[in-house]
Amino acid sequence: MKGIITVLGKDKVGIIAKVCTYLAEHNLNILDISQTIVQDYFNMMMIVDISAPSKSFEEIARDLQHVGEDIGVEIKLQHEDIFNIMHRI
Repeated sequence: MKGIITVLGKDKVGIIAKVCTYLAEHNLNILDISQTIVQDYFNMMMIVDISAPSKSFEEIARDLQHVGEDIGVEIKLQHEDIFNIMHRI
């Protein structure tokens, strides 16, 4: 199973490091990552393997939201299924 993580906010040092550290600590493998900075605004999308996490999906989503609050960005985790269904409609 895969999850989609999006990160948006004002650019600063350590955003990717904080997110990746959390993912590694909770057994979530990064399958793909894309990030860009547009006029000091950071935008990142990650596809992660969520088939063997150390916590429930809901707990991880909530934790990532808190990580984002701590570093001043918005982080969301969504199931890949949501994106697949959206594109079928």
